[in-house]
Amino acid sequence: MKKIIFILGLLIISSTILMRCTTAKQKEVTLKEALKDKFYIGTALNTSQIPSSDSAENELIISQFNAIVAENCMKSALIQPEQGVFTFEDADRFVKFGEDNNMWITGHTLIWHSQAPRWLFVDAEGNDVSRDTLIARMKTHIETLVGRYKGRVKGWDVVNEAIEDNGDYRNSKFLQIIGEDYIEMAFRFAHEADPDCELYYNDYSMSNPGRREGVIKMVKGLQEKGIRIDAIGMQGHLNIDVPDIGEFEKSIVAFSELGVKVMITEMDITVLPWPSQQVTAEISTNFELQEEYNPFPDSLSTEMSDKLNKRYADFFELFLKHSDKISRVTLWGVHDNQTWRNNWPVRGRKDYPLLFDRELQPKPAVAKIIEAAKAV
Repeated sequence: MKKIIFILGLLIISSTILMRCTTAKQKEVTLKEALKDKFYIGTALNTSQIPSSDSAENELIISQFNAIVAENCMKSALIQPEQGVFTFEDADRFVKFGEDNNMWITGHTLIWHSQAPRWLFVDAEGNDVSRDTLIARMKTHIETLVGRYKGRVKGWDVVNEAIEDNGDYRNSKFLQIIGEDYIEMAFRFAHEADPDCELYYNDYSMSNPGRREGVIKMVKGLQEKGIRIDAIGMQGHLNIDVPDIGEFEKSIVAFSELGVKVMITEMDITVLPWPSQQVTAEISTNFELQEEYNPFPDSLSTEMSDKLNKRYADFFELFLKHSDKISRVTLWGVHDNQTWRNNWPVRGRKDYPLLFDRELQPKPAVAKIIEAAKAV
């Protein structure tokens, strides 16, 4: 009899422990759950992640994020590498993955001076095309791409990185051949292709006062002409010390006062030294690998890890403070193993800029963000 009672006791204890473990697991809150009433939390996906063949990586994407953006597969050089030849396979998979997992889908990007096919700007002899020809090519590209995903892609980065740090228009081929009104045309064409889709302007260094004022002037000009623009995307390619978080906040407030949503896009925080005095997210920037630029080839120091986690926590506290203005915060990558920062602006470095490490584990900042969200 005593033996039976002992066994029953063990079963009860085991069941209690199992129930507690199960309950604890059930209580684990993900980023998208913690932030669901604040703003979308998103990630950029490269082609190998839509969906990922790694089940753990796939689970991480689906469990933590409720918004996705195409990292590369919708850029014009890949979508239309030759005039009239559209390659939609990867973009189709991207959109389907988002739909299958009930995610907010953002297309990136319709008009950008970089990663555009060379044919777009030249004729058969290699000379710049006429204004009318480039407008026609731009219109065809936008209508074809936006039209294909009408009602499925929820928002488009219509124009990307058109303003310089001093507030002037970037001297791109679009500007040289068409003029400043290429931006207005791009938004018109996108709206005509999908009247219900949200339309965004996206740029980096948006805490820079000169660029801030340039973007504000540009958006006001569009609004005065009745051009639809729904949000401004502030790229979050940040360094461990710059930009100043106060200047970043000024831009959030200033952009929201235009009557548009604010989105934090392309967020990552590099811990590595910047090889020049000018900190930028200009993709053409490139430096040769030197030992001094790669101080953490194996792992982060405790000091730098603490600094990174605090930097993330501080910025998300800012985002939560202004959650009435911000519609989405998107990380530019899922985890440290596949971030572009490993190869830019110095190829071959090892960086640690995202919220999940190379083993797909959350960094301490994730728990801090979740706790901060609960407190708001």
